[in-house]
Amino acid sequence: MKKLNILVACEESQAITKELRKLGHNAYSCDLLPCSGGHPEWHFDMDVFKVIKNKGGVLQNGDKVKLKSDWEMMIAHPPCTFLAVSGARWYYHPDDNKLPFDQRRPHPRFPNRAKDKEEAIDFFKKLCEAPIDKIAVENPVGIISTRYKKPNQTVHPWMFGDEAAKATCLWLKNLPMLEPTNIVGKGERVVLSSGKSLPKWYSDALTLSKTPAERRTMRSKTFIGMAKAMAEQWTRNLNTNDKI
Repeated sequence: MKKLNILVACEESQAITKELRKLGHNAYSCDLLPCSGGHPEWHFDMDVFKVIKNKGGVLQNGDKVKLKSDWEMMIAHPPCTFLAVSGARWYYHPDDNKLPFDQRRPHPRFPNRAKDKEEAIDFFKKLCEAPIDKIAVENPVGIISTRYKKPNQTVHPWMFGDEAAKATCLWLKNLPMLEPTNIVGKGERVVLSSGKSLPKWYSDALTLSKTPAERRTMRSKTFIGMAKAMAEQWTRNLNTNDKI
């Protein structure tokens, strides 16, 4: 297998980056946040589009990287806060739910939500259309399907050995759809006092996290089985040069 230059965008956990590194690829994570995956020497904590344009940048540990050739693949995880269907109720004033959308007032707690949503959509599109030959962009079920285009595929962690349900939509460019590797149970669910049930991993993210930032990190986690499948299947039998 030849070594690929791979950028994993919006990934502070480095879950996929580490799997790609195990396979010998020249993989780097990138996020505005410092990495929590333990490898600052593989992490750009800066604007992803500058990293793409400049073929590198300054790593979290202070080292500089400048590729001799282009990024050959990008796997991106743009923030879903303003894109997921679960956040739709925060766009408009709760008293206006029977009015046409163009007559609804902003939500009193989140008056800039509509603007944030449009910026998130633009960011998502820009990742999908980046000048990189092979691209995968993932997100939960949300508004991108109607505001941009439908995903090529939707997968769950339980298709790759982790007993958890988490619908993960994939928008793919020059990459194959993921094939299940180990189908297991869909995982434990927690029944709330309202009667609604949630996957236990998601409920834990809501109840065990201490800050909104920690809650977002736990909810956006990449399960190890899916990370391995992405790393292995999307780099399998790809022809590329050896320059880095």
